[in-house]
Amino acid sequence: MPTRPPSLQRRGPFVSRLFRYPGKGGWTFAPIPKRLAPPATRPWGRTPVQAVVDGVAWNTSIWRDSKNDRSLLAVPGHVRGAKGHGDRVTVEFAFELDED
Repeated sequence: MPTRPPSLQRRGPFVSRLFRYPGKGGWTFAPIPKRLAPPATRPWGRTPVQAVVDGVAWNTSIWRDSKNDRSLLAVPGHVRGAKGHGDRVTVEFAFELDED
């Protein structure tokens, strides 16, 4: 039986507040609301996505933070610009979901 091609799932836009993990080299993340979080499709609880934050698009992954029961989108410096911890950003993302 032929398999069905993956379908593209879109989520957002929504507003998220950036936070930075403490310590040297701490990453900056945009939390994803639970109702919009994609299922984990790869090892270590990650899901590859096409993300857009404040109009800047790039390919990345959303990660599951099982310790705090949430999903996180890492937002690199070239995307967030001067924004940092506590600033609000508008987030959208899309991912492929295999419908086997």
